[in-house]
Amino acid sequence: MAILVAGGTGSRMGADRPKQFLLLRGEPVLLHTLRRFAAAGLQVLDIVIVLPADQLETWQQLCADYGPVPLHRVVAGGATRWASVRAGLAALPQRAGLVAVHDGVRPLVSAALIERTYAGAAQHAAAAAAVMPKDSVRTLSQHGSTPLNRSRLRLMQTPQTFEIDLLRRAYAGPELNTFTDDATVVDDLCRVALVDGDYRNLKITTPEDLILAEALLGLM
Repeated sequence: MAILVAGGTGSRMGADRPKQFLLLRGEPVLLHTLRRFAAAGLQVLDIVIVLPADQLETWQQLCADYGPVPLHRVVAGGATRWASVRAGLAALPQRAGLVAVHDGVRPLVSAALIERTYAGAAQHAAAAAAVMPKDSVRTLSQHGSTPLNRSRLRLMQTPQTFEIDLLRRAYAGPELNTFTDDATVVDDLCRVALVDGDYRNLKITTPEDLILAEALLGLM
């Protein structure tokens, strides 16, 4: 099972449409992401896309324009990413299994990375993709800045994959302002294992990201 969360408005892109609907090599970004999870070899049987309520009709039209589109369900999200993931969970079948939560605007995720997170969750109940920072990192304080050991730091990516019962229990609690991703929602219930992410698995947020994704997609 998988939940693809796409709640962007495109404000940082300076575009005339939400970033998940921008064209990447002739198809909407979100459609690329959907095709990655729907690849036959992965055997992901239930895929839910979560979009803002006012974008559902646009997505339906894009599916008609760029079809055939892999089988999936679409639900309206909430005011926050947390609320949107909870809406996606509610739309999935009430059965045991693993569920991956993925950013809809990470269209270059590889099958190998998706499989790593499912395998990690099967072993540890919770697993998330992460990469080591490439640049030096410093932390700020009122006294200035201090370097951090980047070998002990990780940049979180998606997919983040969990036993679905665990994720449901985590999302049954209240939303906290400390939640930054699904791993932080689950942290109090279960230690989240980290699996090797992929630097190519970029999140399209700015115009430069779209240019880079175009180039990387040509090499994949």
